[in-house]
Formats: sequence, structure tokens, C-alpha cells
Amino acid sequence: MLASVQKNPWRLLLAINVAVIVGVFIHKIKLPPYVPYIHLLVDYHFGFIKRALIGAIVALFTARVPVWLVFALGGTTWLITLGLYARLFQKTFGFTQKTLPLFVFIAGSPFFLKNFMHTLGHFDIYGCALAIILLLMPAGSLLFVATAALFSIILVLIHHIHLLMYVPTIITIVVTRHYLAHGLNRGNLVVGIIALAAISALFFAAQFLGTMPIPEADFVAYLKTRMVDPSRTDLLQFSYIWYQPLAKEIADTWAWLPHNSLGLPVFALLIWLHTPLWRYFAKLIGALASETHRRLVIAALVGISLAYLVMFAMVFDYSRWISNWAVCMVLILHAVKMLPARQEAALIPEGDQKTNVFGLIITLIPRVGIVRPF
Repeated sequence: MLASVQKNPWRLLLAINVAVIVGVFIHKIKLPPYVPYIHLLVDYHFGFIKRALIGAIVALFTARVPVWLVFALGGTTWLITLGLYARLFQKTFGFTQKTLPLFVFIAGSPFFLKNFMHTLGHFDIYGCALAIILLLMPAGSLLFVATAALFSIILVLIHHIHLLMYVPTIITIVVTRHYLAHGLNRGNLVVGIIALAAISALFFAAQFLGTMPIPEADFVAYLKTRMVDPSRTDLLQFSYIWYQPLAKEIADTWAWLPHNSLGLPVFALLIWLHTPLWRYFAKLIGALASETHRRLVIAALVGISLAYLVMFAMVFDYSRWISNWAVCMVLILHAVKMLPARQEAALIPEGDQKTNVFGLIITLIPRVGIVRPF
């Protein structure tokens, strides 16, 4: 039996991943929710401001926000994302013994579901969930393009940094699933241009016009009226982010850069541990039937990576950014698999010893973190 597990450990690794996720959740609920909680308090009470959509939706259902709602809402979103990704994997690859190593490398990656559990309540996961829905829904009509535009607008209203974090991936999904598959015509071209213009205008409005229009002391006083326990002022320590200009964010990021950049070798190591996954992705791209499709996919991957590079220069939550970059690569992998191919790309091998070791290591890593590794 031991020899069988050593040769084909993927079911065991999947079970270990489940246990690790449970452990991450238990650890998470013992930590103060800080930023995720304050995001549930901020709404449009004082007019249009950035980062307020989630709080505005919560305000429709309750006047006072309990702390446990951070975990209830975040946990529900996490479970929905898990279900959506399981359905996407089944649709794209199917659940078989041969596809199990691929599933473990993706779903068991510390970049993906485990890190979303660690960042429970943050806004990152919404971009992932909406992108998965676009990968699941039919893409033949203009409704698909319009839905993608609506999702992008929602994400920018949740947090304007989504313009760099998940909107480029959504654009890539739209291009690969709609424009490459069904061709370019006047109708879908006009809709696409209008959508890009609207999303860009909303981003600039949120970034430069979405600052809280009242003094911070008055803002904090209002937030206390939305709290079940107003004495928990420790949960309001990040109220300054609704006042901080872009120049200050960039200055803080560069001030911390020498310290935070010490984690870059760790990120590089984590990426290297996913080598079997990246090799399979490269094979998928190489197997595409059209040279034009291959070039466009590579250009899209470069564009998405450049957007994350800009984020690295602006905001120092490096562990979150590198994790979401890896998630975007996985989402594009699924989109590429849906394009016409001249041949089937060989899956991640089941019995390769080096691949097994890499799979075990990434399974045992519980998450990547928020700012610095782990």
C-alpha cells in the first residue's frame, strides 16, 4: 500500500489539502478582521466614494454590522468560488485519475484557494469568482461581452485596483472566448469599445474623485454608528485609506520596498515549485491550431503580468498580488484550453517522482500571505 501511495499520491494529497484549508480557516477566525470589517461599514452615505459597494449592499440588509459577518460573507464567497472552480475544472478537463495531478497543482496551490481562505473578507476573490462565471457561460452573443463589462464595473466599484488585478484577465477571457472564436464585427467591436471606455472612466472617477468628502473624525464617527460594538475602535484603524492619495500610496510602497523585496526569492521559489503546471500551460499554448492565437495569448499573459508589475509599484501587499497573478494564469489556462488545438497537450504525469515531490511540497504550504511570504 505504501508503494502504491508513493507511486500515485494524488488522492492523499487532495485529502491533505482539505485538512490544511480547515486549519487555515481555524487560524483565520482567531485573527482580528481589520480591513475586511471596515469595508463592510463604508457605504455611499456621503456620496460616491471608492471601495464602498460591498458596504452599500450590506447596508441594504442591516443597519449595524456584526464582526462575524466578515467571516460569514467571506466564507460563503469562498465556498461559491470553490464550487464554481470545481465545475469549471470538470467542464474543461473532467475529473479522472489522469487529471487529478493537474487539479491538485491548481486547487491545492498555496496561491489559490488556501490563500483566499487566509485573506477571507478581502476583495480579491470576487474578481476570481466573476472571471470563472465568464469561463462557464456561453460566449457566442453580445450578452457575454455586456456581462463581462458589468462584472468589470462591479469589481471597480468594489475596489478600483481590480482594474489592474482582474479586469485584464476578464478582457483576455472575452477576447479568447468571444472575439477569437466568433470573429470581429461592427456590433461586438462597438460594444467592446464602449465597455472599455466606461470601465476606464469609472476607474479614474473612483481613483481621483472617490475620496471621502468629510473630515476623517466625522467619517470614523459615522462608522461607529454602523458597528454593533462601537467600542472596538481597533477595527477602524485603516479608515485613512479613504483619504490617502495615490502619491502617498506609491511613496509608502517605495519606502517599504527594500524590506518587502526580501520576499521576492521566496515568491520565485513558490513559482518554481509549480513547474509541472507551467510546463503543461506552455504545451497548451504550443498546441493551439492558430499561430495568431498563440501570439495573442502570449501578448495577453505579458499584459496581465505588466498590470501586476504596476500594482507592485503602487501598493505593497506583495503576497496577495503574486497569489492573484498565479490565479489569473490558471484562469487563462482554462480559456486557452477552450481554443481550437491541433493536438492534445500531454497532462501532468501521474507517476513522475519529481512531480510527486513538488505536489507534496505545495500541498503542505498553507498559504502565501498578504504582504510578506507566510
